[in-house]
Amino acid sequence: MQIASNFQYCKKPVEKHGNHVARSLEVVGYKWALLIVRELLDGPRRFTQISRALPDANQKMITARLRELEAAGVVSRVAYAEVPPRVEYSLTPRGRALRPVVEALRSWGKSLPAR
Repeated sequence: MQIASNFQYCKKPVEKHGNHVARSLEVVGYKWALLIVRELLDGPRRFTQISRALPDANQKMITARLRELEAAGVVSRVAYAEVPPRVEYSLTPRGRALRPVVEALRSWGKSLPAR
């Protein structure tokens, strides 16, 4: 019983601080989401440019992630009335705020052993 009560005591601070991380991961934690953000850090991109930069991701998945990121206010979508139609995606200020996160992950990834 003593261990269980100590566990409950220790769990509360973790939940308190973990909520911010969990909320962040609800936006960018899905597969391909952060890689799409990485591609948009250098400026607006068309769908085909994003797709070519992520060859292992299928178009349906990229489309779903772009819609989710747009709904979360991370990505903006601009459709131009041209023939053929042209759509560009870019980061909003909220999305550009993820640059330090992407850079930190890039640095951390460099330190990992090769697979």
